[in-house]
Amino acid sequence: MHDPISSITFPDGRKVPVLGQGTWRMGEIRTKAADEIRSLQLGLDLGMTLIDTAEMYGDGGAERIVGEAVDGRRDEAFIVSKVLPSNASRSRTIAACERSLRNLGTDRIDLYLLHWRGGHPLAETVAAFEDLKKAGKILAWGVSNFDVDDMKELQSVPNGGSVAANQVLYNLARRGIEYDLLPWCRDRGVPVMAYSPLDEGRLLHDADLVHIAKAHQATPAQVALAFLKTRSGVISIPKTGSAERARENRDAMDIHLTAEDLAEIDRLFPPPRRKMRLEVI
Repeated sequence: MHDPISSITFPDGRKVPVLGQGTWRMGEIRTKAADEIRSLQLGLDLGMTLIDTAEMYGDGGAERIVGEAVDGRRDEAFIVSKVLPSNASRSRTIAACERSLRNLGTDRIDLYLLHWRGGHPLAETVAAFEDLKKAGKILAWGVSNFDVDDMKELQSVPNGGSVAANQVLYNLARRGIEYDLLPWCRDRGVPVMAYSPLDEGRLLHDADLVHIAKAHQATPAQVALAFLKTRSGVISIPKTGSAERARENRDAMDIHLTAEDLAEIDRLFPPPRRKMRLEVI
């Protein structure tokens, strides 16, 4: 019997699990599609109902995989997608959203993000997001790869304070956001979505995590996800196209790290002591 997955509350009151599913690099190889769809469906079954994707992933292919995975069970899923900065003008954001909706086979996106900052003014992108919200095509909007200065600038534009999330690179090996960005977002009730929570798989084989993992009869990857579970205001979105790995990710939520575990993790992966440039991959 699993422990329930903890939830986090978005500014509009909707609750989502602190462990979701990523789709980066899905939808690129046709022969992998069936496994990718099954993995996402199993994730839904296991309570990992937030699914993150983007128009960039597989040039829309990942969105189509998500659409197939949630076919017939759309109301169970909380779908996040992203607009490319090159498409982030007012008119092109709306057009990009329409394409994503077609790819996903749905009438709404639960959370729509600006993938990273580009050349279009933030005010234009936010205006497009607000238009999409009024039309019911998105239910909330947010950003990705925004540092504190970016977030402050965002909040200075009309309706910029409606930002619902910031998705950034965050894992044991890349803890820079703990110095300022994570507290800033937490203080304002803006959830942080941690992409690449396993550092693109590098933490799967990290020898420093093995002894902690053994104490919990777990894997290093599960310890890495269990660590992020202890960070208030954070949602992890590991990607896998494997049903076995999806189960492993879910089992990580049953791991309860002790104070001694967390102290050892801080020794092995020291938290930042100064402002660090926001890392992006």
